[in-house]
Amino acid sequence: MLKLEQGDYVPNGQGGVQSLKDSEALLQRVLFRLTARRGQFPLLPEMGSRLYQLGREKPSARPALAAQYAAEALTPEEGVQVTKATLLPYGDGLGALQVDLEWHGRPFSVSVALA
Repeated sequence: MLKLEQGDYVPNGQGGVQSLKDSEALLQRVLFRLTARRGQFPLLPEMGSRLYQLGREKPSARPALAAQYAAEALTPEEGVQVTKATLLPYGDGLGALQVDLEWHGRPFSVSVALA
């Protein structure tokens, strides 16, 4: 998998681009799946998440939906399971979502900003 930063491939200094392996590649795929809006890619309608819809929901329903949307987005990733999703509010807005995962028995977590 090729390394992306802000939508651009990262040069390797030798005329090519940097590539990622193992957990680094998984992290990039997980972040992409969580931040891309589901339905944004016509040829891949199931790619991405519905996390962008959280702001439309009642505040009391958001934590459960955040966990559901994160798990739904990461279903195609083999060996990845969402163990916990925590909304991190910021002021009156949604703030961020911290997602605790297990990948082939190894725990890790990611955080994504919510608009």
